[in-house]
Amino acid sequence: MLPSDGDVDVGGEGSPRVHLFDDEETEELIGSLSCATAREILSSLHESPATAAELADSVDTSIQNVRHHLGNLEDAELVQLAGTRYSEKGREMKVYAPTDDPFVVCVGGLDDDGAREGIVDAIESFLE
Repeated sequence: MLPSDGDVDVGGEGSPRVHLFDDEETEELIGSLSCATAREILSSLHESPATAAELADSVDTSIQNVRHHLGNLEDAELVQLAGTRYSEKGREMKVYAPTDDPFVVCVGGLDDDGAREGIVDAIESFLE
């Protein structure tokens, strides 16, 4: 039974997310990608779902650093828990995968709430 690849659900392509540049969610999204290590982790996950230990080896950093970035990427909804697998020592490990939801960040003068909602609706309908 050990080690095991476990069941991993990498999900499918979801609905597009539209972010306005000055929104709190956008700040979180951009902040989570501001570090090269976080971008390397996300790129690695696009190749294959992985555990924190596997990602640490893949991007040549500590497990603690990977867990920090995974937390930020999860908060920004760029990474999700996809399942579990067991280590050679029998420990259950979380497996992470990218969410694969496309997203768009809009930059521009959208001061009016009605204009903001209109542009978001228009982009979302175009991308669906």
